[in-house]
Amino acid sequence: MRNTLREGLAVPALLANPFRPARKGRRIGEGRPVLVIPGLATGDISTLLMRRTLRARGFAPCGWHLAINHGADLAKLAKLEARLAALHSQTGRKVVVVGWSLGGLYARILGQRVPEHVASVITVGSPFSGGRRDNAGWRYYELINDHTVDDPPFAEDFSIKPPVPTVAIWSAIDGIVAPHSARGLDSESDLRLQVDKQHFALGTSRRAIEQVITAITMADALS
Repeated sequence: MRNTLREGLAVPALLANPFRPARKGRRIGEGRPVLVIPGLATGDISTLLMRRTLRARGFAPCGWHLAINHGADLAKLAKLEARLAALHSQTGRKVVVVGWSLGGLYARILGQRVPEHVASVITVGSPFSGGRRDNAGWRYYELINDHTVDDPPFAEDFSIKPPVPTVAIWSAIDGIVAPHSARGLDSESDLRLQVDKQHFALGTSRRAIEQVITAITMADALS
């Protein structure tokens, strides 16, 4: 409960996210395409600073372009599969898929379904492991969806590691997603990085975004 209440401290930075400049650093991206998927009840505006920073570091990031992420949606998943195939074809390079919170579940399913188009999967505070009711947001999820958290329309198991380099970023003070759900078991990802920020800061904190970039480079080393 204490961690959930502390999430309010991250809200100002979340709201200011679209107006904040990227922190500059070494341009290591070499034009690699990165698809960034937002969390529950948010859209591309929530990942703007992350994408702006990735671009400043030499990557070629793009948003998911599917309005608000309300939950598991087969039609949206099909559009993302098509996007990955198009990006791979256009750039000649496999795509890094970064998913924040619920977006990470999409990222893991994409890694399972179309690994031929995916360079790596990076999840950021995503509840892919453990009980689906272990997390603070499950009631809200069920309120806005026509299915329960225990019965999403995706046939795949979120906890199964995709057959591509997979890194899980998690926080011990996450007040929305249970830390064990975002960390997962050793067998469920290749690497796990701890960044102790509130859930709403995991995609907007410059420190957390730096860890996303670190995760991408670490995943590259596993390829």
